[in-house]
Amino acid sequence: MNDANKDAVDVERFTEDIEQVAAKLSSNEEQIVMRRINYVKQRLVELYKRNLVKINHSVLELICAKHFIKYGYDVDVERQLNDVLICDVYASKGDNVFIVEIETGFVPPEHALDPVTYTAARVASKIARYSAFAGKFALATPVLSLLPVQELFLKPPRYRNKEEVARVKALCDRYYSNPPISMEEIKNSRLHSIMIINADDARVIEIEPETYVESIKASIDRVGIKFY
Repeated sequence: MNDANKDAVDVERFTEDIEQVAAKLSSNEEQIVMRRINYVKQRLVELYKRNLVKINHSVLELICAKHFIKYGYDVDVERQLNDVLICDVYASKGDNVFIVEIETGFVPPEHALDPVTYTAARVASKIARYSAFAGKFALATPVLSLLPVQELFLKPPRYRNKEEVARVKALCDRYYSNPPISMEEIKNSRLHSIMIINADDARVIEIEPETYVESIKASIDRVGIKFY
């Protein structure tokens, strides 16, 4: 099979898979919801043709998009925020903007020896960088993953002290230096919710960050995991 045929088969398979998810999400929905789901589906297909998205991540984006569409939001995916940042899900309703970053737990091979610390830094960096572009910001994750969220992000910015902000910055600086994440970004960032995505059932559960962290704290403490 030549490269052109292989590419065509890959696009066809991606399209079939994403259409199957879209059909499940559209079942028994109103026309306006179906149209908005279809828009996101078509956008993901076009992005895949340009080799900009993968199927696993796209499925999660589409399910997450439906969650906001049901609440009357217009939704885009892979939205450019500035010269550097592209967010996974961008939901808007009037002047209200809600941004979601999906964290799958993937760890590149070069961080095979420090996956927990690396993931904790990535989560912290996403909260610090992306939340500045929206009135509300959420992290989303599949059911099978755990999000290492530092307790600093559970506090309102005015209650974060310099020492804990500096600890999170030091963590981020180990992996992110171009550009570096500033103390100000960490201090002023906000995390409004955690979204748990069940891809099998195409459903989302949205919970408060405090509730999420408390629910996984016992397991994390038992194995001695530290997030910084």
